[in-house]
Amino acid sequence: MAMAMTMAKAMTMAWSLAFFLFLLSLSCPSSSPSTSPSPPPPPSQPILIPPPHPRALPAMFFPLFPSPRKSSTMFSYSSRRLLKSDSNSSHPSARMRLYDDLLSRGYYTTRLWIGTPPQKFALIVDTGSTVTYVPCSSCENCGAHQDPKFQPELSKTYQPVKCSLDCDCDQDRVQCIYERQYAEMSVTSGVLGEDAFSFGNLSELSPQRVVFGCETEETGDLYRQHADGIIGLGRGDLSIVDQLVYKGVISNSFSLCYGGMDVGGGAMVLGGISTPSDMIFSYSDPTRSPYYNIELKEIHVAGKKLALKPSIFDGKFGTVLDSGTTYAYLPEKVFAAFKNAIMKELHSLKQITGPVANYNDTCFSGASSAVSEISKKFPTVELVFGNKQKLALSPENYLFRHSKVEGAYCLGIFQNGADPTTLLGGIIVRNTLVTYDRKHSKIGFWKTNCSKLWEKLHVTGAPSSSPSSSPSSSPSPSPSPSSSSGKGNSTFKITPALAPGITPHYDLPEEIEIGAISLDMALSVNYSYLRPRLVQLLEFMAKELEVNGSQVHLLDFSSEGNSSLVRWAIVPSRSATYISNVTALNIISRLAEHRVTIPEAFGNYRLVQWEVKPSLTQTWWQQHYLGALMSVIMLIIVGLLASGIWLWKRRHQRFVPYQPVDGTAREHELQPLQS
Repeated sequence: MAMAMTMAKAMTMAWSLAFFLFLLSLSCPSSSPSTSPSPPPPPSQPILIPPPHPRALPAMFFPLFPSPRKSSTMFSYSSRRLLKSDSNSSHPSARMRLYDDLLSRGYYTTRLWIGTPPQKFALIVDTGSTVTYVPCSSCENCGAHQDPKFQPELSKTYQPVKCSLDCDCDQDRVQCIYERQYAEMSVTSGVLGEDAFSFGNLSELSPQRVVFGCETEETGDLYRQHADGIIGLGRGDLSIVDQLVYKGVISNSFSLCYGGMDVGGGAMVLGGISTPSDMIFSYSDPTRSPYYNIELKEIHVAGKKLALKPSIFDGKFGTVLDSGTTYAYLPEKVFAAFKNAIMKELHSLKQITGPVANYNDTCFSGASSAVSEISKKFPTVELVFGNKQKLALSPENYLFRHSKVEGAYCLGIFQNGADPTTLLGGIIVRNTLVTYDRKHSKIGFWKTNCSKLWEKLHVTGAPSSSPSSSPSSSPSPSPSPSSSSGKGNSTFKITPALAPGITPHYDLPEEIEIGAISLDMALSVNYSYLRPRLVQLLEFMAKELEVNGSQVHLLDFSSEGNSSLVRWAIVPSRSATYISNVTALNIISRLAEHRVTIPEAFGNYRLVQWEVKPSLTQTWWQQHYLGALMSVIMLIIVGLLASGIWLWKRRHQRFVPYQPVDGTAREHELQPLQS
């Protein structure tokens, strides 16, 4: 019994000490972005209630992931030009990737990081909403979404928005609150907070403080959706666009580009871009409603104008663009005329029932399964604006695939019940760059391949000089370095020159923090000559690439015949934890396209291959291994001490001699019993 008690006490002491050491080890530094004064809390905004349709996925719910299939549409030179920031503005822009497919989930999402350290969220891109929100850790009535709930207690930069005359307040009048109700009667509500928003490694825009909704309750489709929340791009004080414009960090514009049929993804730019010369524009009245409207006057089907008065498109809210709505909804008379006009043009197709018997979808079979072929069976539709400019819609802009019949398609345009509003959802602008030029009260449309547009956005974080016009260190042609996988051949061999005017594609992973850029560079001078001059070369490279000398590290140096191969790396500065994708693209493109001129003493150079490596984000074990290891060691020591003490006591227990059976034993006097 005594032994058990001794061991129990020893084990209790050991575990207590281990737990104490474990608590001491739970600390890791994190940097916080610079903060700026926050705007006053905004008042409540009107509620967007787009017209419901039983078949449509709700206005702004459901997650998407890019499809591996690619469109064969070529990307013209003008698309490369428009990716530069607006030349008339000195503001940076936030370039962000779009995920998912419009019809698989009903919406597109983008990624945002909130707090310090940052917490990642997948948010539905919605021009019809004026608030950005994510589920809060205190929300007991929130569904299971794509990412963990936002934990304000873990963010060093989070601040609640205090109650004031400019907002609705909670019952205790301590904190501002918000509430929004959507078409299918789902509701989101919560408190308002302010924290640092990061827009991804490809963004030129540094983290900014933004007021957002920390959701404490959600119902309906908001509860069931896979995406975490919504990024509100509408007009209003709580809109993320309005807040960034108010701070003066972006110009008063943003752009969206949704992928086409069977192709997910796309791009979003918060801020101005240089629009192409052939972009189609429509006036957008900012005083009419918080929604983005256009001046639609006519609809043409196969070149024939529908017999409708222009005023029919001006009822209630007018003609509204809503990126969070999946399909398009027309007033009753407009829908009837549109449907009849389409059916008159379908001579070789058969009308069939829709994929869901309960819905009265208008579907047709007998077309090709290839997206590029359906225009041979279905007519082109044109939207005519008040300025007489026309936006041509291909069949993918008003059709969706029949999910049960191959080669069958259904109209993605429906009647809007009794509501006179014309609502144009995401299907209308597939493979269309839409620029919301709020400064000039107009909205632009430009047909393009939106999936390819993201790749161009991906590249143009670097200065977009053409290889043919950039300075070169030698008359030799510009090389085409091997890919970022780092698995290519590292030997120095001549590669074909790039065709003039062709911009190479540098495929950087957009969702990692870059911890190092490894560069294999071949020089036309021999090993023995270059070896004593390596430090000088790397110092020169650091200066030319505008990085600190401490960021440049020599990894390897070898001889390749009469040439030399230098493997070196660029790492983050001491004040940063990673290299931004914009900086990495600039470094790689300048070296690959010979836009760095080195002294003649080092001969000619070319970039053989490059590789980006993720930052060494420490796991929990890496951060706390020392404390955990000390705890284990102390536990072992305490256990050994306890065992040693127990053994020592066992050996020194009082010895009781053995009495033989026939031995003489001392007699004990019996005590009389007490009566």
